[in-house]
Amino acid sequence: MLSWDIALSFFGVAVVLALSPGPDNIFVLTQSAIAGRAAGMMVVFGLCTGLVGHTVAVAAGVAALFRASPAAFTVLKLCGVAYLLYLAWQSLRPVGAVAPIDAIDTRTASAIPESGAITRPRYGALYRRGIIMNLTNPKVSLFFLAFLPQFTSPLRGSVALQTLMLGVLFMLATLLVFGAVAWFAGAVGERLRRSPRTQVIMDRLAGIIFIGLAAALFFGGPSD
Repeated sequence: MLSWDIALSFFGVAVVLALSPGPDNIFVLTQSAIAGRAAGMMVVFGLCTGLVGHTVAVAAGVAALFRASPAAFTVLKLCGVAYLLYLAWQSLRPVGAVAPIDAIDTRTASAIPESGAITRPRYGALYRRGIIMNLTNPKVSLFFLAFLPQFTSPLRGSVALQTLMLGVLFMLATLLVFGAVAWFAGAVGERLRRSPRTQVIMDRLAGIIFIGLAAALFFGGPSD
């Protein structure tokens, strides 16, 4: 089991790491500014759920596969790149383009004006978006593989159980920090979204950011 001093030390470090600029908090920032606080929080919940997968992968030793097998790392990385490019396409496509089925709320589809108003993904779609983005980034698993064991010890019992507990603490820190990002970005975005022209610009900017994140993931190696 984890001692209180180890748990508090790890939680403090996790908060600092969550505050550091990275793909996930940039993702939360852009989605919250574009679609609002609630949408941003659904992305945050999705990202935190994805962390469950990485924590279990480390506890089960699966994450070591990505370090030992360049092929496995590359396959998962390419999946992440493809998904980010897909999100970029969604943001950069013409305003009047037909949105995918999972990006339209069928309950309000009939209320969408013919002027080409921009539709917003459903909360379920945003939640899935956060999960997929997190799980398809093998660097998160490698980071957990290198970071979590530093706070575990066989002398304190099951290392796998300690790893799972650390994963939960990391998720709580992520929820706290990313939730704050979603809240403030959503407040700023609410004012910006009042202008249709600004809304389009925000979507285009989000698309460019997604392309940049895809490039960073594609050209980065396991040790980055």
